[in-house]
Amino acid sequence: MANYCLSCCSTVDLTPEHMRERDIRYVCFHFTLDGVEYPDDMGVSMSSEELFRRMSAGAETKTSQVGVAGYLAHFEAMLKEGRDILHVTLSTGLSGSYNSACIAKAELEERYPERKICIVDSLGASSGYGLIMETLADLRDAGKTIDELCRWLEANKLRMHHWFFSTDLSYYVRGGRISRTAGMVGTMLNICPLLNMDKKGCLTPREKVRGKRNVIKRIVDQMAFHAEHGSAYSGKCFLCQSLCMEDARAVAALVEERFPNLQGPVRIFPIGTTIGSHTGPGTIALFFWGDERTD
Repeated sequence: MANYCLSCCSTVDLTPEHMRERDIRYVCFHFTLDGVEYPDDMGVSMSSEELFRRMSAGAETKTSQVGVAGYLAHFEAMLKEGRDILHVTLSTGLSGSYNSACIAKAELEERYPERKICIVDSLGASSGYGLIMETLADLRDAGKTIDELCRWLEANKLRMHHWFFSTDLSYYVRGGRISRTAGMVGTMLNICPLLNMDKKGCLTPREKVRGKRNVIKRIVDQMAFHAEHGSAYSGKCFLCQSLCMEDARAVAALVEERFPNLQGPVRIFPIGTTIGSHTGPGTIALFFWGDERTD
């Protein structure tokens, strides 16, 4: 066992079982549904499917990041085990959790001067953030030290690609990502916006694609263009979805057809309750290692 813990936030959108298998600790964001607060604990308290069903019925949602007190408790539990910590946060382009983690780190380093706490901004989200943690676990298990992992992550995190599309624009209108008029016109014309994560870790619209079949092909085209070694890509590929498993399977099948050297089949996860509170149902996201994000 390594003498350090890998740690992240629950917004990696994996599963508790997967996190236990890979020995990755996590701290929970929270969300509020019609005024009642729940932890985003990867579906234990409420499944994302239940959240999306209630959102579709008109329920109002809000989300809240991990505060300093939450990080203090989370980090101290690991420090009391006598272990150092590498904690990777949700992108600063989406959340202020990095700042809260750094405040907690500074306080705990005074109390535990013999221990090391490394905080890294993932500049990622959802299962792309999860694939970063998965890769770190692979490197840890190969014998890398905490310092080696920190250096590797800072050098490579912008190579994690996040590509999203949605067949339901109403939640993007509600969240202010597109205007009400654009949402109305897009719905009438069957437009599925294609978005990705930019180098600042912000979700950015890239293309307007007409029709679900076309956007499924287009998202895989983007992977072919950006993936490490193109169609010879041999890394892992994660995909997540919000109440649209049939579409997710269609994307996964096309990826596996076009990238025969994948390291294992495409892994499909549900979009979690924090990220899902903003995207709503009908969203597909594809994640892979590739060239460096530059804009």
